[in-house]
Amino acid sequence: MSTSPYVPPKVWRHEAASGGQFASINRPVAGPTHDKALPVGKHPLQLYSLATPNGVKVTILLEELLALGHSGAEYDAWLIRIGEGDQFASGFVEVNPNSKIPALFDHSQQPPVRVFESGSILLYLAEKFGALLPKDLAARTETLNWLFWQMGSAPYLGGGFGHFYVYAPEKFEYAINRFTMEAKRQLDVLERRLAESAYLGGDAYSIADIAVWPWYGQLVRGNLYGAAEFLAVHEYPNVQRWAETIAQRPAVQRGTRVNRTWGDEASQVPERHAATDLD
Repeated sequence: MSTSPYVPPKVWRHEAASGGQFASINRPVAGPTHDKALPVGKHPLQLYSLATPNGVKVTILLEELLALGHSGAEYDAWLIRIGEGDQFASGFVEVNPNSKIPALFDHSQQPPVRVFESGSILLYLAEKFGALLPKDLAARTETLNWLFWQMGSAPYLGGGFGHFYVYAPEKFEYAINRFTMEAKRQLDVLERRLAESAYLGGDAYSIADIAVWPWYGQLVRGNLYGAAEFLAVHEYPNVQRWAETIAQRPAVQRGTRVNRTWGDEASQVPERHAATDLD
């Protein structure tokens, strides 16, 4: 490891970037790297994803909608192996030009509607089925406040704290301290909110909780980055209470298994094409 301070060049070049765990899939340009069409199953909703925190938001919501009796929420979930570059196939780039999971095609509409970015997918499905999003303007706005809070905050947790605490090829004290400070500040934001109400939007479970839980709920439960002790998550009892309440929901337990390819065998359902795939 070099002890010399880093001095940025006048013009950054991709070739100078350090490798790290994601060197094979990180690049400074967009667009496809190869031609490959996406598979299409029998259901109107076609999901292309992986069981990362962003991916399971959508499978949890779909399982919640099915549990509420919305049969139109039946879906096919196809596995996108981001470590192997599936997200750069031409078919995937067609549904999401940003090459990130999750991505959704709704074939119940003609022409089919593409939906990308996890928050957009949650909002689209909640509006489509009229569920898990309040109709009252004030309650709806509070729910959306927290949905968009997650979209803006989680990159600091994942790309910031998670990257430098777990994935960076070297441990950088400044970076870890910087993003640990922000992760704990965000947990305190949630702690103060959840001291006031059972759920983020108020008294009712909603897409705001579904968006936030895979990141911050799993973090305080010790299931993200192995950082619960490091972050002293016992300091956030209301976040822990909320996280455990949501973890007990059957639809959450089902949704977190879809498109999962790691952990114990019983937790892995790489693809889902029928409810029986989870039985």
